[in-house]
Amino acid sequence: MTRSYHVRGQTYHPMDVETALYHGEVGTASWYNESRWFGLVRGNTSLGEKVMPWHNIAAHKTLPLPCVVKVTNLENGRSVKCRVNDRGPFIGDRVIDLSPRAAKKLGFYDQGLATVEIEVLSVGDGPYRRKPKKPGFFSRLFGG
Repeated sequence: MTRSYHVRGQTYHPMDVETALYHGEVGTASWYNESRWFGLVRGNTSLGEKVMPWHNIAAHKTLPLPCVVKVTNLENGRSVKCRVNDRGPFIGDRVIDLSPRAAKKLGFYDQGLATVEIEVLSVGDGPYRRKPKKPGFFSRLFGG
């Protein structure tokens, strides 16, 4: 999904696949919970996928959906791979919203926010899945 969309008075223009394949950024991550464990009440993502507490998923404003990213907590060095299948966060200067499980793996669940580096590992699913020609491009470019 790379269609433009409108939220809270602002229009967002998702990047094309080629741009996304070599995209990386540093910014503030938060976590959000679209599901509950007891009763298995589930939320849906922008792609219509069910959200369960054990998923490592994320929301991003401009990456194409779906894609897989590596998120690294710059405060402790922990990393996790997440499937980006939702839009957001739409609060302040946050760059990515993570599932509770991903936030726990990165070690910032209790704090709520962390400074992270995001690196795109692949864009698309199945036969449409594309990877950057040189994995780790963003890390090598900026010395990560």
